[in-house]
Amino acid sequence: QVQLVESGGGLVQPGGSLRLSCIGSAHIFNISTMAWYRQAPGKEREHVALITSGGRADYPDSVKGRFTVSRDNAKSTMYLQMLNLKPEDTAVYYCYVVTYQIWGRGTQVTVSA
Repeated sequence: QVQLVESGGGLVQPGGSLRLSCIGSAHIFNISTMAWYRQAPGKEREHVALITSGGRADYPDSVKGRFTVSRDNAKSTMYLQMLNLKPEDTAVYYCYVVTYQIWGRGTQVTVSA
């Protein structure tokens, strides 16, 4: 069974930074398009970053310039570097294997003074 495990969430002040990690099963991770999503209380889950197996990345305007997605296929790990965090970035962040439609369990990010 494929598993995705996110880590790196926590409480950070506005303007701060965090780096999230997602580690998965190597046999699907390395050939898959991957993504990060987030879901805030009372809101729909939204896409925040996508990265292809070849490393091409894409972001919505809401995070462009602040978030950077990367991957290390040798470690079957995807990262999300988040800079200049804002209170509206508060959400549970999920790792997603686009190619196989598999979700991780999420990690909480809270941005608050």
